[in-house]
Amino acid sequence: MIPTQILHDVGVRALEWLAAHRDHFRFRLTEDDDLDLARLKPVGELAVIGGALYREGVAGSRQSALARELLDFAWRDVLDGGAALARIQREEPLSPMPLEVYTPFRELGLRNPEVERRVAGSRSLASWAALEVQPTRRLGLSVAEERAGHPPSLDVAEAARRTWLGQTPEPWTLSFHLAYDVTHTVFHLTRWGARPEALPPDLAVYLDLWLPAWLEDWAERGHWDLLGELLIVDACLPRPTLDEAAWRCYAAAQDPGGAMPVEGGMPDARDASALFDQLHHPTLVAAFASVMATSRSLATLPGNAA
Repeated sequence: MIPTQILHDVGVRALEWLAAHRDHFRFRLTEDDDLDLARLKPVGELAVIGGALYREGVAGSRQSALARELLDFAWRDVLDGGAALARIQREEPLSPMPLEVYTPFRELGLRNPEVERRVAGSRSLASWAALEVQPTRRLGLSVAEERAGHPPSLDVAEAARRTWLGQTPEPWTLSFHLAYDVTHTVFHLTRWGARPEALPPDLAVYLDLWLPAWLEDWAERGHWDLLGELLIVDACLPRPTLDEAAWRCYAAAQDPGGAMPVEGGMPDARDASALFDQLHHPTLVAAFASVMATSRSLATLPGNAA
């Protein structure tokens, strides 16, 4: 099992990089002066990581302070206290993104009544439930609705069975894009690691058997973004392995400044904004992987095991 200090250090460095580059989380405008909705996803991911830090209780004082500063900045300065999400829901009533981004902030106690009213109005439309989306996306929406206190448009268990992982196919058919679907299926079902026991037993058995091979494969390929997500999946399982070889490989790929490249080495980009676009997701993943793996590692220490 990987030493806990290595797991912890990956997360601290990642949060330091994200905090140093936080201004790049701000929305940008499209050529038509509309908000660039691609900027919503990293803000929502930031809230998920912050929630995990507080939930798992493994953050040191430095991590806790950085996480609080980032969350306050995201809610206050990027989302304008939720007003930006209300605007997006008003202009695009069928977009599920405001609900998905708002939910982790809501769980942290940050609420905006207008967002909740507009989401409720959108959900009352027959078109909301009829929206044609990819199965993993539909599962994520059902879980977000449930977490926000709404009846899911599609039953979570049924949505899960429609995903690739839910059908436990031949493991050697796993492709690059399907691997990301697998990771997000696990994230949604376990509520981003809060409820490992919520993963259906047959899916847990399937992942116990095949995840080690997938970790080895993507570590050898040097795709750090996907490897990071698979390491989170491992930490979300009822019996995580905390694979030492995969984690050492992953930690070694991190830049000394805290950024995690998508794959291979660090990109050669002089424009700070373009560099952030390439690095923010794998670095957010690194911070989240660190939190989850550190928590699971500490739980195995003598006196802490259940």
